[in-house]
Amino acid sequence: MLPTVADVLALDTVRRGNPRVVAGADRLDSRVRWVHVGEVTDIAHLLRGGELVLTTGIALPDDPGKLADYIAELVSVGASGLIVELGRKFIGELPGVVVRAAEDHGLPLVTLARETPFVQITESVHARIIDSQLEELRASEQLHEVFTELSVEGASPAEILGQVTRLSGHPALLENLAHQVLACETAGRDTGSLLAGWETRSRAVSPDLRTAYDAASGWLVTMVGARGQDWGRLILLCDTEPGPRDIVLAERAATTLALGRLLERHQESLERQAHGTIITGILTHAYADPEEAAARARAVGVPLTGRKLVSVVLRLAESAENPPDGQEQLARLGELADAASAACREARLPALIGALDQNRVGVLLPLPPRVLPEAALTTLADHLRVTFTIPFVLAAGSVVESVRDVRRSFLEAEQVADVAVRRPDGRAFYRLPDLRLRGLLHLLRDDARLQTFAERELGPLLAHDAQRGGDLTRILRVYLDAGRNKAVAAQRAHLSRPAFYDRLRRLERVLDIDLDDVESCLSLHVALLALESFRRDSPRS
Repeated sequence: MLPTVADVLALDTVRRGNPRVVAGADRLDSRVRWVHVGEVTDIAHLLRGGELVLTTGIALPDDPGKLADYIAELVSVGASGLIVELGRKFIGELPGVVVRAAEDHGLPLVTLARETPFVQITESVHARIIDSQLEELRASEQLHEVFTELSVEGASPAEILGQVTRLSGHPALLENLAHQVLACETAGRDTGSLLAGWETRSRAVSPDLRTAYDAASGWLVTMVGARGQDWGRLILLCDTEPGPRDIVLAERAATTLALGRLLERHQESLERQAHGTIITGILTHAYADPEEAAARARAVGVPLTGRKLVSVVLRLAESAENPPDGQEQLARLGELADAASAACREARLPALIGALDQNRVGVLLPLPPRVLPEAALTTLADHLRVTFTIPFVLAAGSVVESVRDVRRSFLEAEQVADVAVRRPDGRAFYRLPDLRLRGLLHLLRDDARLQTFAERELGPLLAHDAQRGGDLTRILRVYLDAGRNKAVAAQRAHLSRPAFYDRLRRLERVLDIDLDDVESCLSLHVALLALESFRRDSPRS
């Protein structure tokens, strides 16, 4: 960091000259880029700005007007200050016109009462400047290596901000142009207080430069974007004015974020990532205090506190004939998430929306006042089906009133979705009571007693089909799904009635049962439904 005028005055070589600030005392924090010794009146045209000028004044004019012009010219080229050694031209003190001109223009003006070798001052200051520049160069090289590695690894915004915080010790936040927080690294600070009233506070900070420090807020702000299209701001919350290393760090991180966005064409948007991170944090108990999750959600424009919350899981309906490959599945899931976001905006329902895994999209829906859950879910489903034509199911968990209970609601919604996707019946949305027996069996699918029951009922039939490549299990399912109506079942199985009746007789022999017995058929139907819940790979879960 370049030294200030105050730093120069604190040097031993300067202090031995008994320095006294006679004007511009409020500008001693001006940075000194270089020290220039000059004993000519027209020195201004030789300067580039940021120089601290040393002079004995021996060549300065006696005319008051020309002395005032001398000061004005130094200010016009951006000199950081003027130090005058007394005793050669000026004895005891400087002319009043020089002091007044410096004060009027805000130029730091210092006198030295004792003779001081200027070469010692220039050597001391220049050594400090060069050390500072070398330090900045080393820091820049280190940051370049760190963020190049992050770029190559395709680091997420959260990972990039985490590195910024580790390197700077400051909280770091990434916001979009609507002043919603997309990612946040608190550096140990309380998240709630850090994000309180964020949008209002952020709108009040609007520096003119792409990277600038706002002293009033203590924010170091740099724009994030590429190819002339800015889409966000990276903000470091600094307790004191940041040094060059912090500025380089912020700019390098902003470049990495911008590059990541350019390479993200087929991935989720940053907004969706931010939403998904919050949902995942709630589900995995990543937030020690539920209020932290509420604060992060509020910062992206989704209020959770004081509202009833509904957890929703969206799942694409599965096609046995043409199942999508992995990339196609991810693309469809991203389209479903984007469509859900658009549907919520159109329905004026604020929501957190993000992928839960490769098969599910999660939606955390805070209900607006006086809006019933059924009405909100129906509205969301109707809007979504208008814009998203690929079949899907919308499953909802129980309504909860606290972020602390959202995880339970989401787990319920996931279970409902897993059951409903196997055999959707066209409902706008599904809840646990809608699934009835299928829902119960799905909840109990890991119970060894249910698995033993299904194996006892269907084991001989499954073994028969496996050994002979038969389809009697399918015939049983068709028969029971048709309500034991043999004519309807034969038509659905695409078999003649005699052929279908023959299959049923073989079924009875293999299982040693009578299909006219209602209780036997009921037991077999429950076993088949349980078998579906066990076979998570068929249909694919």
